[in-house]
Amino acid sequence: MFGRKKKDKTPKAGGGQLQVVRDAFSLVRKENPSALAYMALAFVAVFILGIILGSVLGHPIYFGILFIPLGILVAFFVFTRFANSAAFGSIEGQLGAGASVLMGIRKGFTTTPAVIVNKNQDMVHRSVGRCGVVLVGEGGFAVRQLLADEHKKTERYVPGVPVHEFIVGDEEGQVSIRKLQKKLKKLPKKLSPNQLREVRARLKAVGGMAMPIPKGPMPTRAPKNPGR
Repeated sequence: MFGRKKKDKTPKAGGGQLQVVRDAFSLVRKENPSALAYMALAFVAVFILGIILGSVLGHPIYFGILFIPLGILVAFFVFTRFANSAAFGSIEGQLGAGASVLMGIRKGFTTTPAVIVNKNQDMVHRSVGRCGVVLVGEGGFAVRQLLADEHKKTERYVPGVPVHEFIVGDEEGQVSIRKLQKKLKKLPKKLSPNQLREVRARLKAVGGMAMPIPKGPMPTRAPKNPGR
């Protein structure tokens, strides 16, 4: 009809961040329902602390009100801890879980999942950062040979660049999927920004293979306060 304005379908600012919080909240409630009780307990503990401190100083109501935002902040911190744990738990054991975690690193690394895969679905993912090239293997015993093969190929494309190898798992010598991001971030920086760009450009041509990545939220840091 003439004169009728089209509805603005542009998402409102902050809507995406709020949706992330909602998804994480739903996941936490599903994976660990008791987490909500711990959040409430954290808030109440901080609030009571404010009342006690205020009573000592002669202003219990003032300090009680003052500690309400602090209690919300502490409860939100508890929530993010449970959200991270639930997110990792939701993808553990799935094909491509390691790639999902690597791609969740929001700054400093670019990841190409499944640069090499065998018939048993053992695979190697490649991440590139200031530390050099990181090869992360997922699968059984054969993944060690895949890592060795990919290591040699990487050295041909970017000679002289440090190449690090990790295998995801809970056995001795392996890295837990929950600690994988921290492991990469602790690696010493060896490349300058210009060198990093050159390495990424050279390896971009190598590419990878299409593979499924586990879906679901993968919080890597505390979401912004949705109330802001």
